[in-house]
Amino acid sequence: MSVTFSERALCALDRSLGSGRVLTDPDILESYATDESEVPAHPPQAVVRVQNAEEVAQTMRICAEHSVPVTPRAGGTGRTGGAVPIAGGLVMAFENMQAIKGIEKRDMIAVVEPGVVLADLHRAVEEVGLFYPPDPNSLKSCAIGGNVAENAGGPRALRYGCTRDYVLGMNVVTPDGEALSVGKRTVKGVTGYDLTSLLVGSEGTLAITTEITLKLLPKPQAVATLLAPLPSLESAGNGVNGVLGAGILPRCLELMDEITLRLVRTQAPQLAIPEQARALLLVELDGDEIALDAQLERAGNALIEAGALDVLVARHGGDREKLWAARRELSYALRRSAKHKLAEDVVVPRSQIAKLIDRCQSLSERFGVVIPCYGHAGDGNIHVNFLWDDPALEPNVHQAIEALFREVIALGGTLTGEHGIGVLKAPYLPLEQSPRVIALQEQIKSLFDPKHLLNPGKIFPAHVQRLHKAC
Repeated sequence: MSVTFSERALCALDRSLGSGRVLTDPDILESYATDESEVPAHPPQAVVRVQNAEEVAQTMRICAEHSVPVTPRAGGTGRTGGAVPIAGGLVMAFENMQAIKGIEKRDMIAVVEPGVVLADLHRAVEEVGLFYPPDPNSLKSCAIGGNVAENAGGPRALRYGCTRDYVLGMNVVTPDGEALSVGKRTVKGVTGYDLTSLLVGSEGTLAITTEITLKLLPKPQAVATLLAPLPSLESAGNGVNGVLGAGILPRCLELMDEITLRLVRTQAPQLAIPEQARALLLVELDGDEIALDAQLERAGNALIEAGALDVLVARHGGDREKLWAARRELSYALRRSAKHKLAEDVVVPRSQIAKLIDRCQSLSERFGVVIPCYGHAGDGNIHVNFLWDDPALEPNVHQAIEALFREVIALGGTLTGEHGIGVLKAPYLPLEQSPRVIALQEQIKSLFDPKHLLNPGKIFPAHVQRLHKAC
């Protein structure tokens, strides 16, 4: 759907923001047409790189007055099309709002703008002895605003939770341009409805974030990583259960299946993963230096008892990073290994992980598509990837994805753990949620955004279909 900017809207934005601030150069528009998902490019009609909260409010008021759709964009690293302006209109970009406004050590909070890159925040808080746990794979390029929109997680979510667990309060702008503050600066507080938690994970469809107050933790004294190749998925499952059953809650507990391991052997030969390994666990522990030694021993023994072919242990930053390098590069390595790639981040109960991966291999044989699996074994969040070279296989891929989602729901799982619904998963939302539940959420959307101008065409199947029909 292409929405034509009226001359009045362009003139109003120019008057409000200053000449030259509304970008309409085709090359610039093209650079904001996609994110890191497989959603086709949809160039907007204009881009504004906002510089402060007042500009966000001014821009939104003018767009509301002239019925111009607005797509907020932070780092553009989303995997389900949340930052793709499929309705055209205006992209509101936040790369110029990257201030860490304050880190308050005594209260253990940070106040940040939405364009702050996550890795920069990690560095800043750790320099003063504090810790911000969420760590999605794209941490070197993703921005806090997008993390909030998607309720991003990452490997450390097993022990520490996702973004929502650390957002205390937010300053936001509503779709009609009104500035609001929601939430609090204190760790406890139950005044009124929890609008902060509602907005976190709403994928930029309810309000635009301009400032976030984040809870911080003390920085762990010590960290250690264990890497254990195992002879089967069953033994890997036993390893997960063994570590947790030993009274240990790792901050990360990652799994790679046999197909993924073949790629890791090519991409990271320095790890020397045994050829007989059919699965791999990466376990990371943190805490008090002395207590960590005892946990390491118990975790290592649990992995050996589960059948681990070896257990490598790294205590120092450089050594740990070597063990993590292959894991952090997996998504990109898989993308390089085939002409086409789609990835789904589904979640099942831990007890169902092996069954899920077995069913993925059955789907691979049934539809003729390579399906490697890896992810967060500790919380059941598995990244299921679909790789193919022949464009004629694309219909098979979409059939396989729908079959995967049906299997996930049958196993007691959910469609997404940390990447959101966006555009790509919107058609499948009814597999998990009843019509009444979806309708209730649509009513909330309409209450916040009666004109449906803010990030339209995301999450809800009917909204996506409405845009397609208007094209």
